[in-house]
Amino acid sequence: MTQIDFYTHTPDKYHTACVLCAKAVARGMRVMVYTPDAETTEKMDRLLWSTPAISFIPHCRGADRLASVTPVIVDHLADPLAHDEILLNLRPEHPMFFSRFHRLIEIVSQDEADRTTARERFRFYRDRGYEINSHDIGHKAR
Repeated sequence: MTQIDFYTHTPDKYHTACVLCAKAVARGMRVMVYTPDAETTEKMDRLLWSTPAISFIPHCRGADRLASVTPVIVDHLADPLAHDEILLNLRPEHPMFFSRFHRLIEIVSQDEADRTTARERFRFYRDRGYEINSHDIGHKAR
């Protein structure tokens, strides 16, 4: 069953996504960052070139010829799926294919609209019997 982790109260959703990608890559894991649209895909692409500041997170789009050997896939398109390790969802809705992955990461900002859609996703997963781990990122910044 897919392991689900919610990272909540983050001041910057995209920075948190980059940090989590960097941690996963350092552990030899692969991540698919599922974005809501082409604009967000481009934004994450730019951020992964410079976050963290002293390194680079190898990444590409799902249809890229190097996707099968690249640790981080960033795309708003679900097909093709290059691996099934970690899915990092940046969309407001749950990904229909999330159960194909070993782990799902949901990042929740401090924005009320984002928190509302995250609660809906949380209930969706919980109501289907998934165990959910919550990590309050905001308490570290307080």
